[in-house]
Amino acid sequence: MKLSKAEFKATSRSPMRRLALDAEPPVDFWPYFENIEAGDFEGRDCGDEVTITYVWEHPDGLYQHVLINTDDPSIFMALVLDLKAGTVLGHHLLDLHREAREAGQAN
Repeated sequence: MKLSKAEFKATSRSPMRRLALDAEPPVDFWPYFENIEAGDFEGRDCGDEVTITYVWEHPDGLYQHVLINTDDPSIFMALVLDLKAGTVLGHHLLDLHREAREAGQAN
């Protein structure tokens, strides 16, 4: 399920904890990732060798955010894992350029 910005933000709370990349994922998310509609990538490409740079965990252990690299180092396909349900809750294209612009406009 594609998550809105608000839905994605609802799955995080400070301080999110960065996890080691060699940790075993609690959910097999690759089948989900492979079925994300092309339009949800908004023209971004993850390349032939899909890589992950960051995994963040909610401080209460409710969710994990798996950030899958795209061809822009500031844009990630973020998968949200629901740890209690043992499923992928959804995905959100996380554009850090856009986040910074919007944060600047809010100030």
